Amino acid sequence: MRNFKNYDIWIDGIELSDAIYDLCEKFPPKEIYQLESQMERAAVSIPSNIAEGAGRRSVAEFAHFLDIALGSAYELETQLIIAHRRKYISDELFNQTDDTLVSLQKRIGTFISQITNK
Repeated sequence: MRNFKNYDIWIDGIELSDAIYDLCEKFPPKEIYQLESQMERAAVSIPSNIAEGAGRRSVAEFAHFLDIALGSAYELETQLIIAHRRKYISDELFNQTDDTLVSLQKRIGTFISQITNK
């Protein structure tokens, strides 16, 4: 078993989740059960799937859950773009959050490659 708390991608996923919750607090009330809820679930899914995969026995299973985490990161990026287009978040906050998210996506993808090519 792997200790998921030692992975930078998990730590950064937790921090991103906090940031998304803070960001979503600024959304209009009509979005509480719509975009806000979807964004929060996608953000939470990233570190959750990293943790779940780390608890699996095989590298293939771990990589599978990392793939799910990566998919959630892309889902969140799409939702972030929609929130920005709807003017729920500023250009500055969008760019900062998107940069953080894209960096995390790249690092998850790299990590998947590293563990599956051993």
